[in-house]
Amino acid sequence: MKKAEIKAYLDAKVLEYNNSNFVSKDPISIPHSYHRKQDIEITAFWVSMLSWGLRKTIINKSKELFGLMGDSPYEFIVNHSEKDRSRFEYFKHRTFQYTDTLYFLDYLQRYYRENDSMENAFARHLTSESIHVGDAIRGFHDEFFDIDYAPHRTRKHVATPARGSTCKRINMFLRWMVRDSDTGVDFGIWNTLQPSQLLMPLDVHVDRVGRKLMLIKRKQRDFRTVLELTNALKKFDSQDPVKYDFALFGIGVMEN
Repeated sequence: MKKAEIKAYLDAKVLEYNNSNFVSKDPISIPHSYHRKQDIEITAFWVSMLSWGLRKTIINKSKELFGLMGDSPYEFIVNHSEKDRSRFEYFKHRTFQYTDTLYFLDYLQRYYRENDSMENAFARHLTSESIHVGDAIRGFHDEFFDIDYAPHRTRKHVATPARGSTCKRINMFLRWMVRDSDTGVDFGIWNTLQPSQLLMPLDVHVDRVGRKLMLIKRKQRDFRTVLELTNALKKFDSQDPVKYDFALFGIGVMEN
């Protein structure tokens, strides 16, 4: 296919998959069940960090997690005491264990007792010259674990470009927060980061379709691959390249 044909094909798939019908069967349905900005941020961040495996399982485990918070994540995060954390002892999802839950609770409580929104945890690591959110992700990761008792094992759950990771889940979280979607999928509640700076959430489905369409040439699947794919998609839409996540993921999951 020629570039113009690929663009037309992907644009049509964006229209097909970027709609409210997508929400109910996707983990993004969890933050969509809240209205307070902080509740949306907390649930979106934590759900995205848990997003590997079957989508149905991710949704069910997320409901279990926030049910333990009385379905009021922000109020629980800010106001809970250390003894309240024992209720999470038996919560786990794949390799996300009690130790990881405890540290997430600890970080989020420390953060939200001093800050109104998670946006600045990312935005403060960008400069006027930042063309993408790579430095924001790296800075957030370093800040997230910048305390002496941070468990080493929990680092695998919050990715960083410094390790060459695709940072799929954190890029998905940023897409949810930054893209202003009039279709009711993404939230667009952050304004400092721009859609043009976002990077593609690269998973096996997106990677496979991207290679089939010759948008990816790099053999490995790592952070440099994310940059390659995002740059290729910027040729189709320089202001909102990550909208094509809907197309590539939809094709990869629904049509294969």
